[in-house]
Amino acid sequence: MDLIRILLVDDHPIVREGYRRLLGRQPGFSVVAEAGDGKAALAAFAQHGPDIVLMDLSMPGDGGFSAVEAILARDSKARIIVVSMHQGAIFAQKAMAAGARGFVSKSSPPDELVHAIKTVVLGRRVLSADMAQEFARTSIEHDEFTGLTPREREILLLLVRGMNGRAIAHNLGLSSKTVQNNLSQIRAKLGASGDADLVLKAQRAGLVPAL
Repeated sequence: MDLIRILLVDDHPIVREGYRRLLGRQPGFSVVAEAGDGKAALAAFAQHGPDIVLMDLSMPGDGGFSAVEAILARDSKARIIVVSMHQGAIFAQKAMAAGARGFVSKSSPPDELVHAIKTVVLGRRVLSADMAQEFARTSIEHDEFTGLTPREREILLLLVRGMNGRAIAHNLGLSSKTVQNNLSQIRAKLGASGDADLVLKAQRAGLVPAL
C-alpha cells in the first residue's frame, strides 16, 4: 500500500510530538510536515501536497476554520480531519460545513484517530465515537425544540442573548407575566431545571453558538 502522507497542524509542539509518535508506529503512515498556525499550514500543504491534514481549531491568527477554507480553496480535493479539544456538535458541524472530511475530539482514544485517517483516505467522512454520540443527542434536542411555538422560540433566543424576563417583555411588547408563563412552558417542554439550563440546552442543540 502507498504511504499515507500526513501534515500535522497544531500550535502546541508537544501535541505534534504526540501525533508523530503515534502515527510513526502505524504501518503505511508518514508525517511529511508540521505547522503551528494556519498560514504555515497553507504553505506546508502547497509544498508537500499531503494525503491527509490533521487540523487543530484553536491556533494563533485566523484559526483552524480559516485554514481549512484556505487549503480547500487551493485544492478542493484536500482531505482534512479536524482534531480538536472542542466537543460540542456545533464545532463539528461548522468544520464539516467548511469542508473537513472528519472530526475527532482530542479526548478520543488514539486508535480512533488512526481509524479516522484510514477512513478519510478511502473517501469517506468520519466522526470519532464521542462526536457521533454528540450528534445523535443534538438531533434529539433539535426534535425537542421543534415542539416550541414561534413565540416561545423567540423568547428563548432573547433569553440566550442575555435578556432577563423584564427586558424580553419590553423588547416584544408583552407583559412580564406573559413572558414568565411562556418561560415556564418552555422549561416544561424541554425538561429544563431553570433558565441557565435552557440556555445550555439551546447551545448544545446548535441553535446559538456556545459562549
